[in-house]
Amino acid sequence: MKRTLPFLNHDVQDTGPQYLEDLATGYWFSEVLFAAVEMGLFSLLEPKGATDQELAGAIHANPGSLRRFLQALGAMGLVTNDGRRYFNTKLSSDYLVNDKADYQGDSILWRKYLHSNWKRISDCLKTGGRIDYAARDSRSERTQRIRKYIRAMDNIARIKGKEILGFFEDVPMKGKILDVGAGSGAIAAAFLERFPLTSATLLDLSEVLDYTREMVGGKAFDGRIRYCPTNILEPWPVRKRGFDLVILSNILHAYSQRELPHILMSASDCLKKNGVLLIHDFFLEHYPEKAALSDLNMFINTFNGRVFPGKSVLKSLNRLGLSCTDPISLETDTAVLFASKDKANLRSLHIDTKSLLVSRILTMGFRKVYRLKTSDIHISDWTDLRCRFGCDRYGNPHCPPNSPTSRKTRGIIKNYRSALLLEGEPPTREFQLRVLGAEREAFRVGFYKAFAYWAGPCSLCSSCTKDGTCRNTKDARPSMEGAGIDVFETVRRAGLGLRTLNRRDDFVKYFGLLLLE
Repeated sequence: MKRTLPFLNHDVQDTGPQYLEDLATGYWFSEVLFAAVEMGLFSLLEPKGATDQELAGAIHANPGSLRRFLQALGAMGLVTNDGRRYFNTKLSSDYLVNDKADYQGDSILWRKYLHSNWKRISDCLKTGGRIDYAARDSRSERTQRIRKYIRAMDNIARIKGKEILGFFEDVPMKGKILDVGAGSGAIAAAFLERFPLTSATLLDLSEVLDYTREMVGGKAFDGRIRYCPTNILEPWPVRKRGFDLVILSNILHAYSQRELPHILMSASDCLKKNGVLLIHDFFLEHYPEKAALSDLNMFINTFNGRVFPGKSVLKSLNRLGLSCTDPISLETDTAVLFASKDKANLRSLHIDTKSLLVSRILTMGFRKVYRLKTSDIHISDWTDLRCRFGCDRYGNPHCPPNSPTSRKTRGIIKNYRSALLLEGEPPTREFQLRVLGAEREAFRVGFYKAFAYWAGPCSLCSSCTKDGTCRNTKDARPSMEGAGIDVFETVRRAGLGLRTLNRRDDFVKYFGLLLLE
């Protein structure tokens, strides 16, 4: 079967045993990255690069061995060389150099710490949950572990904070912020820096806040931060209806289904009437591979944490009388949703309608949704040859020659600027129904020109009429290939990999196209 390997930096499809081998060796990538970060190799290469001899001397390595290691880093897109000197790629320079603002090294090495527990996943499955690996830790060891965790989360939170602030682009924020499970305080700090008329209360365990003070203390917030030690599962010692913004960032997945109602109800109680609740987390519908593995990580490394479906969180918030947005995917692997006691309070947020649409479409069962410029849609005159010579459905309603010609499709595309590429899989009828649902949702949220092309001959009805007249023109749509669209080239232009099938039982990907505006 052909599958996409999500841990690679490009869309690679492998067949059968090769796919399994690539899964089994996935840790090779992470171990190389862990070692390079631990050695500070990327910091040594900044800014002028270094020869293998210079690097070997700096880290006390054998030059020949180091060249092989650098070769692997080069293949992973983390370093490059000009034949004599090695240099960081832009990715490494931005995120893996120790003194850079967006440094992610602590976050990466925290993943290495978690990896040691993953090795005992079979024990966790037998016992039904986490094994307390740290039970014998001394107080100082526990403190060090907490500090490593907070530094790791700070790396991530600073990146996420920039994305989250974008939703408040047009909001003249002022007043009080409550950051629950604040960790390093990076999310609250981002708001304080952007909005000088705000103050923040950081709510977390006392041993966490002790270190948070050190991390935030160097920033000039002029007494605008209050630290409030508490166990989040107990009553919150803060003023009810006292906050303009309540932040739950990466908190929900650390708790169980049973504990979730208390956290959401407490957050709701803290909101002013015109306040906004911001929830940032993994949700099972968004980036499903990473969300499912993050849920497994919670199973292995926490006592009761889990990743929730976005729809279950929305239901809980609705029961509390809150109006909500759908979860909105960030450019990274998480999503945000917003809630308020008054729906009007959400209208001032800078929420891109297209982002909301993508989030809703993902919940319909598509594997992925990709944004596309219509200039990347490749239309060719040869595609209907595959229909006329090679498909027994040729001549059916909505198949060539009864579908739009490539010339007609070119004219149609000129009326649009953007589109979504929808990735799914068989059965064909179910995929086509999802594509129809996506088109209807696009129309409902304001894309009045929305029109969809799906994959394959129409399969909505059990059989076509014998006289060739379609009885379901309301729901029928042309296929991409039948309308002159070169699916392979269009998918490649979207940055994805696609190959022809070698065997009839190979895994099949379907792609639909949704024109928006």
